[in-house]
Amino acid sequence: MSDDRKVELERLRDELKERLERYRAHRQHLGGPVDRDMEDQPLETRDDEVVASLEAEAEDELAQVRHALARIREGRGEICERCGEVIDAGRLAAVSHATLCRECRGD
Repeated sequence: MSDDRKVELERLRDELKERLERYRAHRQHLGGPVDRDMEDQPLETRDDEVVASLEAEAEDELAQVRHALARIREGRGEICERCGEVIDAGRLAAVSHATLCRECRGD
């Protein structure tokens, strides 16, 4: 299962990196002066905040994916990093970057 999970995590990692590039490009594009039309300024500001929030969320998920990949490389990918028990296959199927078992996560 680790091989399939590793492939899935690598795919997710690459997707998140591409998504972050798009968010950053979007924010750089919007980094210029706010639209001269005063009515559009609140909408542009809100859009900037949404993109920043999505970017932060993607960065957090990318960090989790990278951590899970490192654990797979170390041979500990299916072991809970808190209690040392095997993480349920169903949990890993649902959350490929999980590093905690359901009991330690509190789900």
